[in-house]
Amino acid sequence: MKKRGPFLSLIFIGFLLTCCGFLTQKRNLSPEHEEFFSKVRYIITQKEKKVFLNLPPSERDEFIQNFWEKRDPNPETEENEYKKKYFQRIKKANQLFREGGTPGWLQDRGRIYILLGRPDTRERYPTGKTLQGRPMEIWHYGSYPIIFVDKYETGNYELYPASAKHLAELMSSQMSLKPDVETSEVVFNFNVDLKKSPQEKIELLVKVPFENVFLKEKDDQLVTTLSLHLQLFNRKKDQKIWDHKKDYSVSISQEKIKEMMGKSIVIPVQKDLTPGKFRMIILLKNQTDNKKVQKSIKFEL
Repeated sequence: MKKRGPFLSLIFIGFLLTCCGFLTQKRNLSPEHEEFFSKVRYIITQKEKKVFLNLPPSERDEFIQNFWEKRDPNPETEENEYKKKYFQRIKKANQLFREGGTPGWLQDRGRIYILLGRPDTRERYPTGKTLQGRPMEIWHYGSYPIIFVDKYETGNYELYPASAKHLAELMSSQMSLKPDVETSEVVFNFNVDLKKSPQEKIELLVKVPFENVFLKEKDDQLVTTLSLHLQLFNRKKDQKIWDHKKDYSVSISQEKIKEMMGKSIVIPVQKDLTPGKFRMIILLKNQTDNKKVQKSIKFEL
């Protein structure tokens, strides 16, 4: 199996843990269009979602036709093998994973089965691997294990990211139903909130969306270092009055990944200032993949 680089994009983890929840952004979809939108949730790209939802109803059938044509591995044949395999796996997932109160294709095991296919081996532990354990399944794709745990013993086995690196590599290199279409790149970026206090002080909040941060695995944690460089200028004199550099460590356990999705990493910085007009240059760099972004803001006290 082809090895990927040592770094891990949280976009893959977010995909595994959350993207496959129901797509909530619907806009006047007919029952037929709603069914399509629901069924392709595992393979439709973010760009395609946006386009489809903003199309007038009269143009959505054409979009659906093009959606499947782009994924047809052999357009010269009458049958679309990709589409056929996708719906066969949905049907099989419903047959395999009946317990839990949720249709099999919407469960974590069903999702992974649809995307990765039947595992090479499937270990089942109905009473757990230990006396105090919970029901568990371990699926193996080559040398990569994927673990599912029935935490509440309801028959609903949830995906447990025992190895975030393994999951990311599987999704990026072994997903047999990964769409061969253009996808949008995750952009490293941040937002800035500036708060002023009556004590001639400012507080700067640099907010970095968690999904956009690349991390690496170290001692069962996902870690990186964000380097912040601030330069503050007096606009009236065009003079630099402050130069601030600091590294901020980010560390999160694999169990906490799901809680962080949709949130931001917040870096607070405070500075005492006398009244005046100022310009600040903010440079943020992720030491894991060396991506950086710079912004400039103006403000007045």
